Amino acid sequence: MVTKEGFLKRVEDLRKAGAKWITLKTGAYRPVDLARAVKFASLAKLDLLTVDAAGGGTGMSPWRMMNEWGIPGIELHSLLRQYCDELARKGEYVPPIALAGGFTFEDQIFKGFALCAPYVKMVAWARSPLAAAMVAKTIGKSIEAQTLPIYIERFGTTVDEIFVSSTELREKYGDRFNKLPTGAIGFYTYYQRVAQGLRQLMAGARKFATRYIDRTDIAALTPDAARISGIPLVSDVDKEEAAAILA
Repeated sequence: MVTKEGFLKRVEDLRKAGAKWITLKTGAYRPVDLARAVKFASLAKLDLLTVDAAGGGTGMSPWRMMNEWGIPGIELHSLLRQYCDELARKGEYVPPIALAGGFTFEDQIFKGFALCAPYVKMVAWARSPLAAAMVAKTIGKSIEAQTLPIYIERFGTTVDEIFVSSTELREKYGDRFNKLPTGAIGFYTYYQRVAQGLRQLMAGARKFATRYIDRTDIAALTPDAARISGIPLVSDVDKEEAAAILA
């Protein structure tokens, strides 16, 4: 186990060696270790703390650990916010927070920003963009071999027909577009799809920058979710305002 003194010494050594930005990435730790990570990151004035709820916390973990071990994201990130609140209450430094672990689409990203507001500054991805790139690469090979499966062929048989961002990229890169790997096109297309979806959710919530997303933008659907997160149950949202209207 890393001690507070040992952690601070390592950070100091990195800064002396010339490191400009220092970050820490955690896994789906048990609560006491998450508390250490938050406190030590605060004491060391780290530039970013990433809390990853992915089972096992690393792609090098055994399969069972990756899929079945660790604290689930809602529980882990709710604890994270509680610990950050405690630091803020005492006037201590709260490091910028990044959330990770199973984020795939825009609704999950929106909820991540809301759940840990105001501390979360970004959502970190790994497996989902990599999966998009791998699938796109496979599609590219199928296009070349003219072996596209029917469920993809119904959208078209060329890169321009299948990837909706191809027109934009072709205009931007001109002749160089033909040298772009389909994996890269798929990677970019996936990001654009999620970015647009997030913009739509934010516009609907009238939050035009991620820093404005807060916990009032979401509701808990079950009593357990409300208890764990501290987010009001959906049937309790606007309860006082509704009562005043009906009075």
